[in-house]
Amino acid sequence: MAKQSRQKVLIALSGGIDSAVSAYLLIKQGYEVEAAFMKNWSSTEGLLKNECPWLADRQDALRVAAFLRIPMHTLDFEKQYRTAVMEYFFEEYKQGRTPNPDVMCNKEIKFKLLYDWARERGFDYLATGHYARIRKRGKGKGENENSFIRNPLPFTLTRSADEFKDQTYFIYNIKTKQLPHILFPIGGMKKAAVRALAKKIGLPNADKRESMGLCFVGKIRLKDFLEQKLKEKPGEIIDQNGAVIGRHQGLHNYTIGQRQGIKVGASGPYYVVRKDLASNRLCVTNNPDDTALLAKEAQLHSVNWLSGQDSPSANHPVSLVGRYRHQGELVPLIINKIKKDLYRVEFKTPQKAVASGQSLVLYRGKICVGGGIIV
Repeated sequence: MAKQSRQKVLIALSGGIDSAVSAYLLIKQGYEVEAAFMKNWSSTEGLLKNECPWLADRQDALRVAAFLRIPMHTLDFEKQYRTAVMEYFFEEYKQGRTPNPDVMCNKEIKFKLLYDWARERGFDYLATGHYARIRKRGKGKGENENSFIRNPLPFTLTRSADEFKDQTYFIYNIKTKQLPHILFPIGGMKKAAVRALAKKIGLPNADKRESMGLCFVGKIRLKDFLEQKLKEKPGEIIDQNGAVIGRHQGLHNYTIGQRQGIKVGASGPYYVVRKDLASNRLCVTNNPDDTALLAKEAQLHSVNWLSGQDSPSANHPVSLVGRYRHQGELVPLIINKIKKDLYRVEFKTPQKAVASGQSLVLYRGKICVGGGIIV
């Protein structure tokens, strides 16, 4: 009788602890594992430390792959990353919005380019170190969370066991048809347990700190990074009474609800209420309870639905909960379809500092049913 071949998994190995522990767990579960390191950004312009973060991360990934005795592929996606993520990033700020590059990176690079690369080469799964879970409805008792299930539907994207670290906010653009072919090995673990396991098994990067800064770019002040493409355009800062109280150096340096960095020398603190691109004015208030900071509703575009049964149709609203920033509070809302690719969200209680360009991610219980970008 022919020996059944093991299922193949490509793990996105970033050089960090989460993906390293994920690779280890996959090996322990009996998968045939290979790793992929993505080179997405190599420019050092404007970095606080004049070093190439991708080189250091790749070195860490190589050390982990060697320790685990798995092959590693280095994939150069820099051109696609620059076009799909960075050009979008700069254009959104130019238009006065506040984009999330991590959301776009996962959508266009990790779960598009890398996912397709893996599937085209015969891998059964793409695995990442995200804190999230994929579950099959009606999963049998004792069945492994990410074990192979022959009936591919229906699968759900679910928040991780570590609610504080949960990353479903960043990956809501995964397609329903992809869910049976994606694994999140640490989704059922707390961060502390992941770190403890890394030390216990002696991973070479076990003491590595959390990565900070822009996705795949490195530690850089946002203002410095934006000024590489967006030139300073000074204008007036006006308060809630219309009085001019200062000058700003460019509207792209601010986001709705921002408190820090508004240097007007008046009685504060001040909060950003609105960015008026037509007059190039920054509108602020020193009243933290100002109703101008509150939004009763918002509109969403570029919506991805992971659960068709939870998507509203015209005149048939759906009650869900959502968050409009990572680690933000889950708030009750009602969502209704206005027209093709445009939805209206009504918050059950007015929400503070809802910024255009950010993602609003939607949940029913712990299940992530989709999300979109705030207009």
